[in-house]
Amino acid sequence: MIRRLLLAAVVALAASPAFAVNPDEVLADPALEARARALSAQLRCMVCQNQSIDDSNAELARDLRLLVRERIENGDSDEAVINYVVSRYGEFVLLKPRLKPETLLLWGAPIILFLGGGVAMVDFVRRRAGRPVGEPLTDEERAALERIVGPDASDRK
Repeated sequence: MIRRLLLAAVVALAASPAFAVNPDEVLADPALEARARALSAQLRCMVCQNQSIDDSNAELARDLRLLVRERIENGDSDEAVINYVVSRYGEFVLLKPRLKPETLLLWGAPIILFLGGGVAMVDFVRRRAGRPVGEPLTDEERAALERIVGPDASDRK
């Protein structure tokens, strides 16, 4: 039983592709191909949304990979290629959004949340340190406890 599960896991892992780039997409010039791969890693697959077009098997991702390679072959700079894709698909196509006034909150949110959590933790510790651990029992509470547990409960060990 365990051997079958291990064999199934190995087959499943071996069958998964490392990258989605097909051999017919690869450029002949290794330097241009390296640029294309670097740019493809920065662009979001609009179908998968949490994968780059370099990692995605979606048809749209393939079209975008081909578009990037075509623009590179035509002599566009990396920035020109990115700007062209953004002009067609919007800022959402970038896996790492640009730092602009519209995205300032997006970039600052982790810092704000971290600092807010630190302030809340310090406040919690300060409030907790000022409180007594517990108040002594009243005579009524002590009598009720002795009825439930017995009079010698505090003497037992």
